[in-house]
Amino acid sequence: MIDAYEDPGTPDCRGGWRYLWWLVMRQSMRSATGALISSVWMVLLAATPYLMSRAVDDGLAAGDYGALAGWTAALVAVGAFNAWLSIMRHRTMTRVRMDSNFRTVKVLIGHAVRLGATLPRRIGAGEVVTIGVGDVQTISQSLTVVGPGVGAVVAYLVVAGLLMSVSVPIAVVVLLGMPLVGVLVGPLLGRLQGTETEYRERQGVLTARIADLAGGLRVLNGLGGKGLVADAFHHDSQRLRAQGYRVGAVTSWVQALGVGLPTLFLAVVTWLAARLAAQGAITVGELVAVYGYVAVLVGPVAFFIECGYQVSRGVVAARRVVRFLRLEPMADTGTRDAPAEPATLHDPASGVRVPPGRLTALAAALPADATAVVDRLGRYVPSTATWGEVPLSEIALPHLRERILVADHEADLFAGTLRELVAGRADRDESAITQAVYTAVAEDIVRGLPDGIDTPIDAQGRNLSGGQRQRVRLVRTLLADPEVLLAIEPTSALDAHTEARVADRLHSTRRGRTTLVTTTSPLVLARADTVHYLVDGKVTATGTHRELMNTEPGYRALVARDEDAEELAK
Repeated sequence: MIDAYEDPGTPDCRGGWRYLWWLVMRQSMRSATGALISSVWMVLLAATPYLMSRAVDDGLAAGDYGALAGWTAALVAVGAFNAWLSIMRHRTMTRVRMDSNFRTVKVLIGHAVRLGATLPRRIGAGEVVTIGVGDVQTISQSLTVVGPGVGAVVAYLVVAGLLMSVSVPIAVVVLLGMPLVGVLVGPLLGRLQGTETEYRERQGVLTARIADLAGGLRVLNGLGGKGLVADAFHHDSQRLRAQGYRVGAVTSWVQALGVGLPTLFLAVVTWLAARLAAQGAITVGELVAVYGYVAVLVGPVAFFIECGYQVSRGVVAARRVVRFLRLEPMADTGTRDAPAEPATLHDPASGVRVPPGRLTALAAALPADATAVVDRLGRYVPSTATWGEVPLSEIALPHLRERILVADHEADLFAGTLRELVAGRADRDESAITQAVYTAVAEDIVRGLPDGIDTPIDAQGRNLSGGQRQRVRLVRTLLADPEVLLAIEPTSALDAHTEARVADRLHSTRRGRTTLVTTTSPLVLARADTVHYLVDGKVTATGTHRELMNTEPGYRALVARDEDAEELAK
């Protein structure tokens, strides 16, 4: 199987079938071994009726007990060897499935890392979860066709050849049976792909809503919107359930045919063989052999239908994986250097200007409008934004990332000690950490942990409260000490008292450095040097907090809501 640190290779993203074939070829020797073992295993299953027929004709019918003992011994030996082959087949195919599973996971994680901060801007969290949890497993299961699927075809052809030596009419019936199965099951598999694709799409949307609901449940409770969102979720889940029933209906027909068609097939061939035996066209031993051959064929035919079902679902899952892998990070065509001296950031699309060395705030009725401005100024989306007189798109991205930091209030927190969480791989001075903790008003967090700054923290800070997580993110941001800091709602989860202290200390610590925050909190806005009031994504007014409160009714109404909320919180 693929090693944890091994390069998974470059996937073939030209389509679902191509991706599945790439997974097979990345482990071609193991896949070929699985196909060979499965083929031999199934052929030897078909050899059992042949050995039984020889024991009946050469031993029992002829009264030759030596021949009977010999054929019986051969039957036991073949059975024992086939049991061992069955174990090897299962082990090999398990490795094939696990390799494809782990390889796909590595490919997806590697691509997610390459996308970086553009990932949540290109695809929903629910889609990623659905791919990682469901589609990866479905893809690995579909590779069963490499072993039992190939073995089923080989065994089918071998049995047809053996039957040819017994009776041409029976062999013809057997050879025509597989195409008939394909004709009956094929349309259902095509329909299954369509219904499965729609089901997966809706599942991704619903998973995303679950994540959003879980993250904003307290806010929804406060606004009285929990019932409305719950009703919408109930409606979507009912649609998903109905689509699941449609998938289940097609699946049930496929599985029913997988059991019913081989049985019907067995009955037809057995009836034909019995008539030939009654007419003296074949011997009793050959009748036993025919019955045994057809009984053995039930397995390959059932495997063939099952593999068709699994591959049909695997192609749907692979297409979703390929669609994710086709996402590209924003192209870096920049070749120019960033301005040598602190310069103004300007977003022509909104009219926002961020002067160097000052604390600027964006206040917008729709938080998405302010976030869009930050995305453009941080060059996470294509834009005409400039830094000084230089378009951001023309600046080499590594230079830009070294000097401009976008701090998202929902940025990931990785598992590790608190020190590792805020300092990363950099060797931060203890005094710098202490200063960042002070600025973020996080002293109580450090004091409250058993081992202080060296206390282990769960992934995503699950053993911290929402406000503590936000302050830890702020500590990490301040330790990075960027020349330009663009912070999205850095105090949204804090109580009014803590928020006021954070605003004071942030303004003092970042004095002389360029800082932009998005917020509607009057406690933060009052400490900003400049406030831009956005309406429909455009700057409507610019000034200090006090000036805008006196001259802009819309701004006053927007900020007053937060003032009322803070008064209630006190």
